[in-house]
Amino acid sequence: MAVSVADEGTVLRRTVLPNGLTVLSEHMPGVRSVAFGAWVRAASLHESRDHMGLSHLLEHMVFKGTERRTAHEIALSLEALGGSLDAYTSREHTVYQARVLDEHLLEAADVIGDIVFRPTLRPSDLALERNVIIEEIGMVEDTPDDLVFELHNEALWGEHPYGYSILGTRATVGSLGVRDLQELHRRAYHPGRVIVAASGNVEHERLLDVLERAGWLDIPGGDMSPLISIPPRTEAPVTRHVVREAAQTHTVAGTTAVPHGDPRRFPLLLLSTLLGGGMSSRLFQRVREELGLAYSISTYQSFHADAGMHGVYVATSPESAREALDVIMAELREVVEDGLPPDEIAMGRQQLKGQITLSLESVSSRMYRAASVELYGEPFRTLDQLLAQIDAITDEDVAAVAREFFDPARFTVVSLGPKAAD
Repeated sequence: MAVSVADEGTVLRRTVLPNGLTVLSEHMPGVRSVAFGAWVRAASLHESRDHMGLSHLLEHMVFKGTERRTAHEIALSLEALGGSLDAYTSREHTVYQARVLDEHLLEAADVIGDIVFRPTLRPSDLALERNVIIEEIGMVEDTPDDLVFELHNEALWGEHPYGYSILGTRATVGSLGVRDLQELHRRAYHPGRVIVAASGNVEHERLLDVLERAGWLDIPGGDMSPLISIPPRTEAPVTRHVVREAAQTHTVAGTTAVPHGDPRRFPLLLLSTLLGGGMSSRLFQRVREELGLAYSISTYQSFHADAGMHGVYVATSPESAREALDVIMAELREVVEDGLPPDEIAMGRQQLKGQITLSLESVSSRMYRAASVELYGEPFRTLDQLLAQIDAITDEDVAAVAREFFDPARFTVVSLGPKAAD
């Protein structure tokens, strides 16, 4: 059992156990809680179109019971201690996480180990959980500010799994059976494909001891053959409107961006923050404060291992949708052609540094950062190193990402409502 420190002087510790489990931890003095999570390297990116939603369905099903616990006992296990237990499926990973008092770390590790490695996956539970997920799909369909992003992903990525719905469709969820769940669990839910990360009042040696006591070291390694992985590809930029009776038109204008490990990620984040990251941003001030065209307008971004995306979301009255989109595109065009003044970029650096500093006071955020080091193969950076990286962003770095990624001609535009934004 070899333990290594990511960088001399840092607080991130890493161990790879004999069964292939990777364990990371960051000790945060002065707190009484621990965030503990398990990242399974299987999600919607690894699904075929016919099996869309399988990873998410399995994430639901493991909570229905294990060899040792009923569904009710799972729900009660950490809540009764004042802690929390939840899970989510993303494009690249399925994550099971808990936040507990430091004295309850063993309980958290025991419960998450139980649901990850020992679910019963009964046919009777599947029949019920299918209905739950179909209700979840219906909830998205009834929530236009969620649905418009689903429609935009499909338009941007086409047949690539990035364009799939993580939840799946009614048809795919209805067709998935217990054997599909068992096969995915066999291939992906074993230590070689799992990363454990913990942050808070936890020492690394204690974490390893807790994992051993909870039985994690007894789980054998498994199938490490590659899961489905298709190189990212996108469709040509399109403009599309979906008619839906509603009080507002919801519009997403977005395009591809850099992957997680690309150094241009930070200049892109800085520019996106200045454009739509808060009340002081250019788009908020122009579209909402000056013109009164919208209540909600913001930028967004996602960075995956091999691709990324970013864009703008706005919700307006149907009558204002076209004008709002024109104003957004004009602002983007101005940034591409003229750049931003140095004082505004300096303000963006400070804003981004403040957001990162504040976020890393959370044990959960520190846990996510620890996991991302392993998930994306990046060096661990202390807070001071992160802030120095942001300080090193030059005005030309910002101008370069503006020219490359913010040209309106690159953007796919999808609107949802009574009237098209175009």
